[in-house]
Amino acid sequence: MDLRFGPEYEELRQRVRAFCRQTWPAPGASDRERAIAWRKQALAAGFLSRTVPKTYGGGGFAPDVLAEAVIRQEFEAAGVPYRASAQGTHMLVPTLLECGSEAQRQVYIAKTLTGELNWCQGYSEPGSGSDLASLKSSARLDGDEWVINGQKIWTSNATVADMMFGLFRTEPAAPKHAGISYLLVDMRAPGVDVRPLRMMQGGEDFCEVFLNDVRIPTANIVGRRGEGWNVSRATLKHERMLIGDSQGARTMFAALVELAQRTQRGGQPASRDPAVRQRLAEIEGYLATQEYAAARMLTAIAKNRDASVAAEMLTAKLAATNLGQLLAKLAMDLLGERGLEEPGPGEADMGIRQFTEGRWVSQYMMSLSTAIAGGASNIQRNIIGERLLGLPRDQRPPGH
Repeated sequence: MDLRFGPEYEELRQRVRAFCRQTWPAPGASDRERAIAWRKQALAAGFLSRTVPKTYGGGGFAPDVLAEAVIRQEFEAAGVPYRASAQGTHMLVPTLLECGSEAQRQVYIAKTLTGELNWCQGYSEPGSGSDLASLKSSARLDGDEWVINGQKIWTSNATVADMMFGLFRTEPAAPKHAGISYLLVDMRAPGVDVRPLRMMQGGEDFCEVFLNDVRIPTANIVGRRGEGWNVSRATLKHERMLIGDSQGARTMFAALVELAQRTQRGGQPASRDPAVRQRLAEIEGYLATQEYAAARMLTAIAKNRDASVAAEMLTAKLAATNLGQLLAKLAMDLLGERGLEEPGPGEADMGIRQFTEGRWVSQYMMSLSTAIAGGASNIQRNIIGERLLGLPRDQRPPGH
């Protein structure tokens, strides 16, 4: 196996590196304006959202796993704001390309890629998490509008979102997985009430959203009425890919090594402790495995073998969850008593790049929640066992 990128991609690396030096920081009155201005330049240069058709503001390139890897590496190293709202760019945009109408693609995709339009995901409800198909929030037709009522919870970044993509029951008499529709909701519409949820590490990334007689156009349905469950599976596929992305883990691992080098243990850097070195080597082994598995999976998708790797997407997400917990646990062990201190102002923000001590504490707490995001880990294991390994299904009550 030859893991070198080769001259073509090393030349691309130099071009991306030069682009980042020349364009960042970008001009703008606020961080958001500067990020939007930079993304517009990156899109025009063909370095961002490469596989999205040019018609919708993307690069229009054929899938190229190596090119994407090189660009991500350079973007991470330069600290540029290449990630807009992940719910929008990595979940909704692929879903609209696969299932949306032409009008929806034209209206929403380009502004989502730049970050001018932010999205949140309206899936989970107080009584419907891993058993998502039991959701109760409803939408009924009234003339040329949907009227929505219900509650969503654990809605990431809802306070700053312009739009929500969510699941709502439109045919209450239909079977459990049927009768659900995938709707696009204006978060500024009358009747939308967003309430932040303060987490134990001090952050407010999650929210609960109440929808009371919220009206949206009938055209805001993605796919056919009552077939939202099938559309949601497309979104979940890309969410699991997002959680399974190893680039963030590689950045975190570098920060963990730096922490081990500057933390004293027995009068010397902890990185010289054989036990710590063993754990670092074990973590990097898992990280390398995830990186190569992700490359294999993306290559298969690029070769139109999408159906054959659906279970592997679940495996990548589960592996990323476990790896994130290993990274955070070692960091907490290195911090010792300092790991008992409450994160300071800003350290609960999971978007910051600097891994301060308080940021590691926050990361540890958040690493536990990823076992739920995108489908709980125990559900992931069941699906992997049944669909990938061919193990017998768990016993289920009649009718399930």
